Formats: sequence, C-alpha cells, structure tokens
Amino acid sequence: MPRFAPESGAAEMGIDNHGLNFLRYARARKPFGDTITLGRQGVLVLKPILEELLGTCRSYAEQPYCEELLTECFDATRVESIDKSAYEKATHIHDFNEPLPGDLYQKYDTVLDMGTLEHIYNAPQAFKNCSQLCKRGGQLLHVLPANNFCGHGLWQFSPELFFSLYCKSNGYIETEVFLADLANTAKWYRVKEPAAGERVNVSSSTPLYVLVRTVLSRTDFSHTEVQQLHYVHEWENRVTPVPRTAGTSKRFKEWLKRTPLVYRSLAGAYNFYLRSKRKAQTGLNERNPGIVVVDVKSCI
Repeated sequence: MPRFAPESGAAEMGIDNHGLNFLRYARARKPFGDTITLGRQGVLVLKPILEELLGTCRSYAEQPYCEELLTECFDATRVESIDKSAYEKATHIHDFNEPLPGDLYQKYDTVLDMGTLEHIYNAPQAFKNCSQLCKRGGQLLHVLPANNFCGHGLWQFSPELFFSLYCKSNGYIETEVFLADLANTAKWYRVKEPAAGERVNVSSSTPLYVLVRTVLSRTDFSHTEVQQLHYVHEWENRVTPVPRTAGTSKRFKEWLKRTPLVYRSLAGAYNFYLRSKRKAQTGLNERNPGIVVVDVKSCI
C-alpha cells in the first residue's frame, strides 16, 4: 500500500508498523517458507522501532525492499514478487486483472498482500490469483484499506468480505480478521464473524486497515458463493420486513405536536440518545458488539 516513508516523506509501497506487527503475528503461527509479495515492498519502519520489535537492526534495514527482512526474521526460504510493471524489477511480470499463468500455481507457502489489491480493478480475479499462487496449507496475508481511504485506491474493504470469501466451505481455515487504527499502533480490533441475520458495522474518524490471515485448506477452492450473511439469513428463513404499527406511539406523537416546546425538547434529547447509541454500537470501541479490543504486544 502506498504510504509515506518516515524519513523522506515520499509515497512508497511498503511495510509500516501495523504491517510489521501483523507479519510477526503470522510468523508465530506458521513459518513463511517460499514467499511471494504482490508488488515489491519497502520497509517503512524507523530503525529504532525495528530494533525494538525484531532485535538488533541488521543489514535489512538498509535495503530498499523487504526480501532480506523476510528471510532473516520470518523464516522465508526465498522471496519473489509479482507486479504489472517491470519498473521495480519484480520477479514475475503479470497483470493481476487477468488470470494467473499456470506455471505459478501452488508455488508459495505465504502470499503477502501489503496493500496492493485496492489498486486492482478486477478484485474477484485478483483474490482468485492470490489463492492460486498458494500451496495447500499455505497462508494468505492481507493488509488493506478499510475506512477513510477514499481516493487512495479503487477499493476499500469490509471485514465481512473476508469471512464470506475465506470460509471453510470455500476451502479455507483459520480465517482471522482485525481492524487497525493508523493513529494507534498499540491496539488492534478483532472482528467477530457476523452472526446470522446481523452485520458488523464499524465507523471511525481516522483511517483503518483491515488485517486478514487465512490458510488454504484445499487447492480446489471456490469463490462462487460469496454473500453477506445478513441476506443469506433472510433468504433461507423467508424473513420479511415487519411494518411498524401506529397505535399509542402515533397518538403520543400527535399530542407532542400540539405542545411544540415539549416536543422539541423531547425530540432533541431522543435524537441525541439515538446518535450516541448508534455511534457506540458501530464505532471503533469496546461497546461495539462486533469487535474485541486486542493489545498488540500480548497477541504476538
């Protein structure tokens, strides 16, 4: 994902603090092995933080791209890259809008997308390509824009997409989804898988990443059934909207309208209550039933 390099201020493709911690989180669960990155990724973490998180800051801190970092610190046996353009000397040149060539199928233990798919118009094909690159039992990692990245790329991604796409019936296991606030590198927000008939709504005033890890459990994976669970629940249970009844509430409103001062006061207070409740239930906070606050240090 293009971000601002801490020292130059220039926009680059690379791994920032949240991205580095997510790599550490994934490494604690599976060695990276043969790895491919979507686009060549720089390391956009300041040296003192690299030393704090990874130990002694070795030569990878001086490299323009992340290959040496991944081999030295994340057990990557080899690191290749794929890009539409040859300008950064990627290992493989291929437009991810198009189907992947067969000679790249099932070659990698880790497929690393640190902010590339939002720039690709044909997102369904791009996600399919990611899985075709992956060996059976390999992991796919995404760090992608969620809220407040309008204009950064072509897409912003909802957490529910990944629960529906990377579900067991489609051929994936161990799917985990987090949200990360760019203004706070100490916390993540684990997203709960949406229950039947419910949605996980999250609003924020600052930009958010969505962090995703999943494991490909079979090579005959499927992306044909990707639906929001809220609608699947309605279709399967033949749920129809229940019209509101007038009754007492209507008579009460009519009475309030005949007493304008009382009406305005009560209506204003009630609207404030509704806005506060909605913000608490959909915002990036512990009162949102769809997310759980996680201390980053404790989960790595």
